[in-house]
Amino acid sequence: MLEVRDLQAGYGEVAVLRGVDLDVAKGEIVALLGANGAGKSTLNNTLSGLCRPMAGQIRFLGEDIAGAGSDRIVSAGLIQVPEGRRVFPNLSVKENLELGSYRRGRASRNANLERIYGVFPRLKERIDQFAGTLSGGEQQMLAIGRGLMAEPELLILDEPSLGLSPLLVEEMFSLIQKLNRDGLSILLVEQNVVQSLAIAHRAFVLEHGVIALSGAAADLLNDPGLKASYLGI
Repeated sequence: MLEVRDLQAGYGEVAVLRGVDLDVAKGEIVALLGANGAGKSTLNNTLSGLCRPMAGQIRFLGEDIAGAGSDRIVSAGLIQVPEGRRVFPNLSVKENLELGSYRRGRASRNANLERIYGVFPRLKERIDQFAGTLSGGEQQMLAIGRGLMAEPELLILDEPSLGLSPLLVEEMFSLIQKLNRDGLSILLVEQNVVQSLAIAHRAFVLEHGVIALSGAAADLLNDPGLKASYLGI
């Protein structure tokens, strides 16, 4: 589904990604793990067309999208839910969701709205409420719902558990599993190592712009290098 080979990207002449290889198959949850500054957001933005690659290949559903505009990438079904939610605070819940189908999924907007309300009943209860007045957890639901409105083939979730209470973190990871069981392919970009590996099929660990470890999620959870670097044991 997604194939990334020898990807190099950054800002100006400063390279942040220095030869990244990564892939996501249909129906998978693939976790991309790494500390702050490892290059995760740069990778997300390059995949989404917000940052132009310096070199390398990105293929999505068989098509070369390296350097393509974000509008073409969204139209192809590669959708990112960005870190920090980035909802439109002065628009209602419904208006935020409808904007998710601006480029893709417009014909099925009403049906998709009902589907989102089924996944997130709390959003239906707050349908006319300004997004800026929602709690952090509700805003994260709204951001994911907005992404789902575009009928993604592959959904990139960038730090979905960031800033949530422990209880809401558990809910968020359960939700991600449910979306995957319903057929959605997911690239989960997270610092929460243990819970990400608990639900992912495979994982990649990004360090200083390169992939330091990769493999089956269950294997990486027991990898001594990962335990030393991220779990402190």
